[in-house]
Amino acid sequence: MATTFPRQYARTQRFTLGAPRAFTVAPDGSRVVFLRSREGTDRANLLWVRTQSGPREYVAADPASLLGGAAEELSAEERARRERSREGSAGIVAYATDMAVEYAAFALSGQLFVADLPAGECRRLDTPEPVVDPRPSPDGTRVAYVSGGALRIVRTDGTGDRVLAAPENDRITYGLAEFVAAEEMDRSRGFWWSPDGAHLLVARADDSPVQRWWIADPAHPERRPSEVPYPAAGTANADVTLHLVSADGGEVRDVEWDRARFPYLARVHWSPGGPPLLLVQSRDQRTQLYLGVDTATGVTRTLHSEQDPDWLELFPGVPAWTPDGRLVRIDDASGARVLSVGESAFTDASLHVRAVLDVGADGVLFSASAGGAATGDAATGDAAEAVGDIGVHFAQFADDGSCGGIARLTDPDGEAAAAGGPGGGTGSGRPPHVASAVRGGDTVVLSTASLSRPGSRVSVLRMDGGNGGHGGHGGPFTLKSLDVVPSQAERPLLTAAPRLLRTGERRIPAGLVLPTGHRDGDGPLPVLMDPYGGPHGQRVVAAHNAWLTSQWFADQGFAVIVADGRGTPGRSPAWEKAVSRNIADVTLDDQVEALHSLAADHPLDLTRVAIRGWSYGGYLAALAVLRRPDVFHTAVAGAPVTDWRLYDTHYTERYCGMPEEDAEVYARASVITDEGLSGAAAQHRPLMLIHGLADDNVAAAHTLRLSSALLAEGRPHEMLPLSGVTHMTPQEQIAENLLLLQVAFLKRTLGMA
Repeated sequence: MATTFPRQYARTQRFTLGAPRAFTVAPDGSRVVFLRSREGTDRANLLWVRTQSGPREYVAADPASLLGGAAEELSAEERARRERSREGSAGIVAYATDMAVEYAAFALSGQLFVADLPAGECRRLDTPEPVVDPRPSPDGTRVAYVSGGALRIVRTDGTGDRVLAAPENDRITYGLAEFVAAEEMDRSRGFWWSPDGAHLLVARADDSPVQRWWIADPAHPERRPSEVPYPAAGTANADVTLHLVSADGGEVRDVEWDRARFPYLARVHWSPGGPPLLLVQSRDQRTQLYLGVDTATGVTRTLHSEQDPDWLELFPGVPAWTPDGRLVRIDDASGARVLSVGESAFTDASLHVRAVLDVGADGVLFSASAGGAATGDAATGDAAEAVGDIGVHFAQFADDGSCGGIARLTDPDGEAAAAGGPGGGTGSGRPPHVASAVRGGDTVVLSTASLSRPGSRVSVLRMDGGNGGHGGHGGPFTLKSLDVVPSQAERPLLTAAPRLLRTGERRIPAGLVLPTGHRDGDGPLPVLMDPYGGPHGQRVVAAHNAWLTSQWFADQGFAVIVADGRGTPGRSPAWEKAVSRNIADVTLDDQVEALHSLAADHPLDLTRVAIRGWSYGGYLAALAVLRRPDVFHTAVAGAPVTDWRLYDTHYTERYCGMPEEDAEVYARASVITDEGLSGAAAQHRPLMLIHGLADDNVAAAHTLRLSSALLAEGRPHEMLPLSGVTHMTPQEQIAENLLLLQVAFLKRTLGMA
């Protein structure tokens, strides 16, 4: 049977298999370490090393060899970690290195392995199993890891294995991130080495206060349900404390802060630039403190505090220290999102800072999109830069430590790399793309995706001249291309051709995808809205592969629209926080505005409008046909949140507040309590509900309760339960058939031939 796009999309896990990822660069630039499977349909990642001299590329660890051909077995803890990180591949999915990037430690099938990276050799250490999250000490002589909820340590020669912190009961863990930290705070770690390797900061998580949910597999009634501690909105979180532990097994000191007021341990940073650095948040996420830890006593002192009337966002890579001891933050200031170093703002409203990627003696590497105030309008995000563009920038330190200029690092096959200069670097006039980077010394690994080619291109670059990574200040620099890391990812069977634009009075970022070969005179097309539409979910990006499923749906006869309305990231703080206490109305209104605005200039048939989505997009799809049946005529809602009281604390309370204090907010946001479910005026629209019954993020109860409410009101609908499937749906056959079933349902309910 010929390969179809849905099958290829499923077998390649959205074309991620075979693509290099998870880069680490040695401080001297001599080695680039990364993960990659051998081909585009192989799920098992290998650990690779690429050098500038000697063998160009070699395997440091091969799962097939290490396991002797045996099948990989995952512990419950490892499955949970992969679910939280949305990891669907196999083999080596994560690793950690020492400071010199000479050793790498990783867990494989619950066993601990250490790879000698320069030698390309790997060995298994005899330790208790299953092993979770092993991390070498900075000097590479020891490895700390978690097993059975205890933090343990072993020398890299395999001797001296012992417990550093043991759990008091089976509801306590040391060294692991609790559910909301891993799921919502982007904190996947639970322990941190000191720069000298003498101590570790260790998080203790006690989930005894957290309510228990039971997730069963109805297809296998003989199996016991899984017990899941799930902190739903308004209920108790895990009790998280932090402890300073000697790596030699000596004294343990408790780290002290006002946990009653600031229960969320959001970030931990420990580098030579300063004392251990914590970021803690209040339960309502409107106040947060940056704390320095006195390692002699465990006492903390406040270094900086922030407040916001809506909420304070968390960002990758911050807080951090510069080598000379200045605090690096990302702030919402004067309507913009800016990079701050010490007491100075290094960027202005022309850039919307997204993440800090590296902090060095010569400057800060960060990612950013065009700021909402690029043309003086912070509220609407009316930016001159291309829609969907996310660039990597370098803020260079001047001799006095201030910002000596900002330069944008471009694709080396595009325009020449920019040099530093005051106020420069917004990227105006450059081809739009989506980029990220990792740095080691003067070597940068830059990963760039664009609309003009499938996948990502990974380039190894050197920063020459000026700072050059060697601690000098003040001069401009250039980027010299050294290497390209090859990808084994498959080439998609189709080519996506979205039109990226801003639309409506709010100039909503949107992408319009028409059938391949469609001409303007071919007549109006049925519409498929294909959003995520919620916080932290930017869909309109200048990257080819991000549009493949939308293009496939378009080729089935639809005009597909993807719109990033208010609440989605990338424009301005005001744009993102417009959903505060009103997520339903704001996000749905912007989908309607984008649809009607685009229909004024493009061949769209507004009498046949469908909407599909997953997770928040599924919520938005169900909301659309229930609240706006005058606009939307059919919907597919996958794993939707239907009652926000059933979703987790850190995410839900950020946008909706506390259920007991903001009951009206929750009622207005809920699909189940929607007044459109009842009454003679209610207009029925076809709705397909899809949900994995093993989903521990958006529990199947959301869809089951909506189905019951619809049935009670005599509202026919279709429901597709997926036995044994989680929130990710990584299974090949399921992922393929879900696309086919959705398009068949949409065509049937819209009356398309």
